[in-house]
Amino acid sequence: MASKPKYKMSVSDRAKQFMPFAALKGLPEALAAKEHITVPKKDLSPEMAEELDRKMHLLCKGQIATVIYFHNGEYLKITGMVARIDTTCRLLQIVNNKIPFDDLLDISFPS
Repeated sequence: MASKPKYKMSVSDRAKQFMPFAALKGLPEALAAKEHITVPKKDLSPEMAEELDRKMHLLCKGQIATVIYFHNGEYLKITGMVARIDTTCRLLQIVNNKIPFDDLLDISFPS
Protein backbone atom coordinates (compact mmCIF):
# COMPACT_ATOMS: atom_id res chain seq x y z
CA MET A 1 0.00 0.00 0.00
CA ALA A 2 1.42 3.35 -1.08
CA SER A 3 1.15 6.26 1.30
CA LYS A 4 -0.33 9.48 0.00
CA PRO A 5 1.94 12.47 -0.12
CA LYS A 6 1.23 14.86 2.75
CA TYR A 7 -0.18 18.27 1.95
CA LYS A 8 2.58 20.82 2.32
CA MET A 9 1.35 23.96 4.01
CA SER A 10 2.48 27.31 2.60
CA VAL A 11 4.74 29.48 4.74
CA SER A 12 2.04 32.14 5.21
CA ASP A 13 -0.54 29.54 6.29
CA ARG A 14 1.94 28.05 8.72
CA ALA A 15 2.69 31.49 10.17
CA LYS A 16 -1.03 32.17 10.74
CA GLN A 17 -1.15 29.31 13.24
CA PHE A 18 1.12 31.20 15.58
CA MET A 19 -0.40 34.69 15.26
CA PRO A 20 -1.89 36.13 18.44
CA PHE A 21 -5.65 36.35 18.64
CA ALA A 22 -7.98 38.50 20.66
CA ALA A 23 -9.59 36.22 23.21
CA LEU A 24 -11.89 39.04 24.28
CA LYS A 25 -13.17 40.90 21.24
CA GLY A 26 -13.32 44.65 21.77
CA LEU A 27 -11.02 44.65 24.81
CA PRO A 28 -8.27 46.77 23.20
CA GLU A 29 -10.86 49.37 22.12
CA ALA A 30 -12.45 49.39 25.58
CA LEU A 31 -9.07 49.89 27.23
CA ALA A 32 -8.21 52.71 24.83
CA ALA A 33 -11.52 54.41 25.63
CA LYS A 34 -10.86 54.03 29.36
CA GLU A 35 -7.48 55.74 28.95
CA HIS A 36 -9.11 58.80 27.38
CA ILE A 37 -8.87 61.68 29.81
CA THR A 38 -11.91 63.91 29.97
CA VAL A 39 -11.71 67.52 31.05
CA PRO A 40 -14.48 69.70 32.44
CA LYS A 41 -15.89 72.45 30.24
CA LYS A 42 -14.49 75.88 31.19
CA ASP A 43 -16.78 78.75 32.07
CA LEU A 44 -15.84 81.90 30.18
CA SER A 45 -15.13 85.00 32.21
CA PRO A 46 -17.08 88.12 31.14
CA GLU A 47 -13.93 89.48 29.47
CA MET A 48 -13.34 86.23 27.54
CA ALA A 49 -17.00 86.12 26.49
CA GLU A 50 -16.81 89.71 25.26
CA GLU A 51 -13.62 88.98 23.30
CA LEU A 52 -15.18 85.85 21.77
CA ASP A 53 -18.28 87.86 20.80
CA ARG A 54 -16.07 90.48 19.12
CA LYS A 55 -14.28 87.76 17.13
CA MET A 56 -17.62 86.16 16.16
CA HIS A 57 -18.71 89.45 14.63
CA LEU A 58 -15.50 89.51 12.55
CA LEU A 59 -16.22 86.06 11.10
CA CYS A 60 -17.71 85.76 7.64
CA LYS A 61 -18.51 82.86 5.34
CA GLY A 62 -15.55 81.71 3.25
CA GLN A 63 -12.96 83.01 5.72
CA ILE A 64 -10.25 80.74 7.15
CA ALA A 65 -10.40 80.52 10.95
CA THR A 66 -8.90 78.48 13.77
CA VAL A 67 -11.41 77.48 16.41
CA ILE A 68 -10.95 75.86 19.82
CA TYR A 69 -14.12 74.20 21.08
CA PHE A 70 -15.38 71.68 23.61
CA HIS A 71 -16.58 68.29 22.31
CA ASN A 72 -17.18 65.01 24.19
CA GLY A 73 -15.09 65.85 27.24
CA GLU A 74 -12.12 67.37 25.42
CA TYR A 75 -11.05 70.56 23.71
CA LEU A 76 -10.39 70.34 19.98
CA LYS A 77 -8.64 72.80 17.71
CA ILE A 78 -9.44 72.95 14.01
CA THR A 79 -8.51 75.27 11.19
CA GLY A 80 -10.67 75.54 8.12
CA MET A 81 -13.03 77.58 6.01
CA VAL A 82 -16.15 78.98 7.62
CA ALA A 83 -19.00 77.26 5.79
CA ARG A 84 -21.93 78.70 7.76
CA ILE A 85 -22.76 80.97 10.65
CA ASP A 86 -26.30 80.27 11.84
CA THR A 87 -27.34 82.79 14.48
CA THR A 88 -30.84 81.28 14.76
CA CYS A 89 -29.60 77.78 15.65
CA ARG A 90 -26.45 79.23 17.25
CA LEU A 91 -24.12 77.05 15.14
CA LEU A 92 -20.78 77.74 13.53
CA GLN A 93 -19.80 75.36 10.76
CA ILE A 94 -16.11 75.00 9.91
CA VAL A 95 -15.88 72.77 6.82
CA ASN A 96 -18.06 69.80 7.95
CA ASN A 97 -17.83 70.41 11.73
CA LYS A 98 -20.94 71.97 13.27
CA ILE A 99 -20.02 73.70 16.52
CA PRO A 100 -22.59 75.15 18.93
CA PHE A 101 -21.78 78.72 19.96
CA ASP A 102 -21.87 77.65 23.63
CA ASP A 103 -18.99 75.20 23.06
CA LEU A 104 -16.61 77.79 21.56
CA LEU A 105 -13.58 78.75 23.61
CA ASP A 106 -11.53 80.82 21.18
CA ILE A 107 -11.36 81.94 17.55
CA SER A 108 -8.26 83.15 15.78
CA PHE A 109 -7.50 84.15 12.23
CA PRO A 110 -4.31 82.74 10.67
CA SER A 111 -2.13 85.26 8.89
